[in-house]
Amino acid sequence: MRILLIEDDDMIADGLKAGLGQLGFVVDWFRDGKSGLAALSGAPFDAVILDLGLPGLDGMEVLAAWRRAGRSEPVLILTARDALPERLKGLDAGADDYLVKPFALAEVAARLRALIRRRHGQSGPLYLHGALSFDPVARRATLSGEPLELTARELALLELLLVSKGRVLPRSLIEEKLYGWDQELDSNAVEVHVHHLRKKLGSGFIKTVRGIGYTLGDEE
Repeated sequence: MRILLIEDDDMIADGLKAGLGQLGFVVDWFRDGKSGLAALSGAPFDAVILDLGLPGLDGMEVLAAWRRAGRSEPVLILTARDALPERLKGLDAGADDYLVKPFALAEVAARLRALIRRRHGQSGPLYLHGALSFDPVARRATLSGEPLELTARELALLELLLVSKGRVLPRSLIEEKLYGWDQELDSNAVEVHVHHLRKKLGSGFIKTVRGIGYTLGDEE
């Protein structure tokens, strides 16, 4: 899942980018409000972490501009403004959740996962497809109860397919979801990941829609 992080505190942002990366998220980081405002339309982000006290353009102004433009990506506000009126102001302005600094990385990740689940209409914590079960918290997948040995990229692709169940995902979209702007991408990376997943899950698990992209196969 790809996350837009807008935070001007280098220590906090470095920790979030590294920590969330280890938990399976792809994080793109911007330090000021103006660049962060424009970044949301530059990639298919699944959620946003937004600080309020930003240079150039306040986070509340950034949020208001997004909502006026019809952007619906879930936004988690991180801020030192812990007074109740400030929290209510953020939520009423269109934020989906609010977390006061200092915070625990595990809670940020849990709140992001909850926001993404709600956006995709997923109520339970596990993603299921036939005999396959995926736990996004533990980053673990099982097939007929047996654990699967999957790389981080394979897990990310599997999660993306499960979250997007019923949709055909273009190759370009998959690339944008799995790789941030600062990460190198081989020209055939998606095809390689799909090939490896099919070997481990079965050839029919991922269906190729010619000229369009990939989707989940039928449940068996």
